[in-house]
Amino acid sequence: MKLSPYGIREWGASGIVALFLLAGTVIVTIYYHFIIGLVLSIWVVAMWLGLAAFFRSPKRRIPSDPDGIVSPADGIILDVSVVDGKNFGFLPNVDVIRIGIFLSIFDVHLNRVPADMTITGKLYKPGKYLDARNPKATKENESMLVYGNATIGKTVTPLAVRQISGAVARRIVCPVVPGTRLQKGDIFGMIKFGSRTELFIPVCRGLVLKKTVGDRVSAGTSIVAEIKNISNWQTME
Repeated sequence: MKLSPYGIREWGASGIVALFLLAGTVIVTIYYHFIIGLVLSIWVVAMWLGLAAFFRSPKRRIPSDPDGIVSPADGIILDVSVVDGKNFGFLPNVDVIRIGIFLSIFDVHLNRVPADMTITGKLYKPGKYLDARNPKATKENESMLVYGNATIGKTVTPLAVRQISGAVARRIVCPVVPGTRLQKGDIFGMIKFGSRTELFIPVCRGLVLKKTVGDRVSAGTSIVAEIKNISNWQTME
């Protein structure tokens, strides 16, 4: 199981603690009671594996479809709506499709870019830690908006992903900086523990949604939308 370096503080430190605890369980097994020591050993290993699994970084097969926009996160699509791009600081006066994805504590929490793109900006907003399934979370919770110019087929279009903390998630990791060039499916950050990720796509000619509310998606592999048959980005009139 490959682990993300974003969680080295958690899985690394807890691994050291687990080793000390295992040493104690070995002593219990040898000098006190074999069954009790064995059960304690299994419990320590299981607890560490459970924590480490949260930071797992599975290999993903990125779709070759040049028109496809892939999901930025693992989870369930909670909502799909049209919002005003000017409210998010990256696309003034243009409507965008917002796709909200809920990540449970059992999902992989690494975020991936939805298309080949150059990061042009980041916008951090402090806030609350409401449950990520709460409709108010999208407006009131701590968040990090990452935006840039994406190449989708023959089209260059603005695109953005927003990481939103949840009731359990209390740390957003986003080390990318403006000017960074990323390929579709590349990891750009994570949100530690349960959270929400939102994808923003301009409402434009040729845009076709491939997923809807209730669908399960996987970061980097599930195509959530396509932009077809246009060579220059245009908003819908």
